[in-house]
Amino acid sequence: MANDLEQRLRDLIDSAGYRHNDRVPPERELCKTLGTTRNQVRKALAELEAQGRVWRHVGRGTFVGARPVLNLQDVTYLRDQIKPEQVVAVRFTIEPELCRLAARHATRSDREQMTLCADRCRKAEDWRTYEAWDNHLHHAIARATGNQLFLYFFETLNSVRRSIVWGQPRETRGPSRDYVSFSEHDAIVSAIASKDGDAAARAMNMHLRSVYSRVLPDRDNAAGNK
Repeated sequence: MANDLEQRLRDLIDSAGYRHNDRVPPERELCKTLGTTRNQVRKALAELEAQGRVWRHVGRGTFVGARPVLNLQDVTYLRDQIKPEQVVAVRFTIEPELCRLAARHATRSDREQMTLCADRCRKAEDWRTYEAWDNHLHHAIARATGNQLFLYFFETLNSVRRSIVWGQPRETRGPSRDYVSFSEHDAIVSAIASKDGDAAARAMNMHLRSVYSRVLPDRDNAAGNK
């Protein structure tokens, strides 16, 4: 049923003659057209977003194509000026606090989206798919704060982070079934769902420590020890 709805939604968008960055009808109209619920439409849109077919902006709607870079010149400038360790320091400062706010403000739809992203990470068959859903999870947490300025800061940070080549070795086609990030994601999502901001912040801090112990094993850990 979910795959069928995703295909119908994709066909609807493809047949409408939209150009890149055109806005598609709002969710309520899509529900009427497709004869389904808002939650099901959101899940289908999340799948299409993961595939790069649409991108969504809170308060503005859903748009055709992959999410544009916020400001390419700024991101390029920052990428060339900032060291990976500085990106890590900013993530340790910002992302635990985003989790704390998400625990306070997340809606049921926000929590469902986080759960979906964590589940898709676990089911990913290759690293590219895993990384796409992992990125969506972190973005869903930032979006759940309900604070557009925090979301803008996160998206800028995320664009810079993704523009840097980290050099993490990949010896397998995809994550193993017991990949450590799966349980770390679960802990973050569970704490946010329980509205426990302190636990959510701690879980994110532990997740980032775990990630960068693999990505930058020789780095100075001061950023994560603040």
